[in-house]
This record gives sequence, structure tokens and C-alpha cells, in this order.
Amino acid sequence: MKRDDPRYLLHVENTKRNVFVTQLGEGRDDEDESITCIPVITEPASKILETSKNTLQRTLVLKKEVEFDDVSAQLLAKQQEFRERMQIVELRKFELAKRQKENNDKVEKFDGFVKDNHAKRRRAIQKYQQELKQNEIKKKQLEELTQQLEEMRVRQKKLQKKISKYKTYEDYLRKILHKLPDNYLDQGIDAPLKAIIIRHEALAATNQSLIDNLMKLSDRQEANQRALQTLQREHDTSTLMMSSELSQLHATYEKLQDKNKQLELNISLSKGHFRYQSVELSHLLLAVANLAEQCHMHHYGPLQELALLRKLDMIKEYILEKMQVLQISRGPAETESYGSSPREQSKKTKTVPKKEKLQINRRLSGPI
Repeated sequence: MKRDDPRYLLHVENTKRNVFVTQLGEGRDDEDESITCIPVITEPASKILETSKNTLQRTLVLKKEVEFDDVSAQLLAKQQEFRERMQIVELRKFELAKRQKENNDKVEKFDGFVKDNHAKRRRAIQKYQQELKQNEIKKKQLEELTQQLEEMRVRQKKLQKKISKYKTYEDYLRKILHKLPDNYLDQGIDAPLKAIIIRHEALAATNQSLIDNLMKLSDRQEANQRALQTLQREHDTSTLMMSSELSQLHATYEKLQDKNKQLELNISLSKGHFRYQSVELSHLLLAVANLAEQCHMHHYGPLQELALLRKLDMIKEYILEKMQVLQISRGPAETESYGSSPREQSKKTKTVPKKEKLQINRRLSGPI
């Protein structure tokens, strides 16, 4: 490397004896001038070279070149390491993509296998359900056929009993048939047989017509029954609706009855109140009439022609006049002891008739 190059080496000649000083200014008086004092340095050499005034520019440049070469070498090493790692990463990416592709292929194969299994399972379930339904149908058919077989066996037994019952008649008729002559059927025996056949056909036709009428009547009866059921449902619905309306009307009727009772009670109370007011008014009018007779003044005119308010004014004037006369007769000392002036007494006397006037007007304005 360049560190071994002699051009980059710094040679320092020490011609003097070096002494390390641990404390500044200690024992310098006794030192010789030939002794060079070197202080303790804790800073690195690179920083000393950079900050020293005696360091040459060429030395600094060489130092920077050395550092640059070191950094360049480290950078090249890192770049080489990075390339190698990138190659490894590329290789691993390729392997990972290959594995992912294999895994995807396996997953697709597995999905196909699962789908095939699901499809087979569905087909097997459908087939099982179909076979189960067919088995149920077959079982029902087997039960029906077994029941039919039992019915046929019962019918066969009945027919065998009938055959055994009518066997004697068959034998008898066969014997009679053998004993009859050969030309017996050619002697006009067809007339009674034809009459019997015609009668049988007529009875069969009548029976068929009766059966048809019976079917029509049964259909009509079913239609009438359905109409009756419909009417019954409508009747039930209308009955329910009418009962609900009736309950609502009954509730309304009860509310109206309660309201009427309350109104009757209010009317009775108002009648009693009006009666009481009329009685009070009559007493008040009677008292006013009595006072008017006692306090009658001639300049108001006849007492019978005076209105109520005129009577009250007359009573008021009479009372004021009497009070003024009373005050004059008593004198000023008694007036002060009495505790009020004639004006105040007149105000006090005025208030009572006003209240009485208002009550009388209020009662006269209302019904008596």
C-alpha cells in the first residue's frame, strides 16, 4: 500500500533531549535552555497536523490522498461485496420463483383434485338421493302390490267359496242340458228370454240415469256446502266486526254518560250558586231600600221613582252631611282626637259605597 511508500513517511530529527512536563510552570527556573519541553498530547495525529501552523500543505494533501485511497479501497471492497450479495440474491430470487411456481402448480393440482372430489361427492350424493327416492317409490309400490295381492287372495277365496256354493246348481243345469232334446232351442223359446233381456237393459239404463242424477246432486250438494261455508265465514267476520263496533259504541256511550253526569252536577252547583247570589242580592236590595227610607232627602224626589244608584248616592250624601255636622259639633280638639280629617272620613265613607255599587252592578248584570 501507499503507507509503505517512503514519500509518505514523515522524518523528525530530535537533536535535543525531550522532557515531558506534567504540570505547567513547575521547575522551569532550574531548567536548562537546551532542554525542549514537550507537553502531554491527547489529540490524534491527524488533528494535530490539520490544526498546526507548521504543517505543510503538501503534507496535508498527502494525508488526504492516503485517506482517499483507503476510502476508495473500502468502497471497491464494498461494491464487490455488494455485487456478490446481489448475485446471491438474484440466485435466491430465481430459486424462490421456481419454488413458488412449483408450489402454484401443486396448489392448482390440489385444487383440481379437490374440485374433482367435490364433484364426485356431489354426483355420489345425487345418485344416493335418487336411489333413495327410487327405493322409497319401490317400497311404496311393493306395499301397494302386496296389499293388492292380499285383496286378490281374499277375492279369490270369496270366488272359490261362491264357486263351491254354486257348483251344485251348475251340475244340475248341466244334467238338465244333457237330458233336453237336441231341437229344444228351435221351438220358440226365444220370446221369454228376449223379454227378460229387454227388461234387464231397461233396468240397467234406469240405474245408469239414477247414478248420473245422484252424481249431479252430489256435485250440487258439495257446491252448496262450499257456499254455506263461505257464508258462514263471512257471517263470522261480520259478527266480529259488529261486536268490535258495538264495544266501541258502548265505550263512547259510557263516556257520554259520564260527561252528562258531570254537566248535570255542574248545572246543579251553578243553580245553587245562582240561588245563593239571588238571595244575597235580594237581602242587599232590601237593606238599600231600608237605608233609602231612613236617609230620604226631598230634593232627590219621590223614593219610589229613584233608581238604585240614585238611592246609593242619596245615602252617601246623607252620611257625609251627618258626619260633617258631627265634626262641626265636636270641635277641632275632638276632631284631632278622632284622628282624621273630614276629607279622610269622606274618603273612607266613599270606599264602602263604591264596593257596594260594584257588587250590586255585578249581581244585576248576571241572571237573578
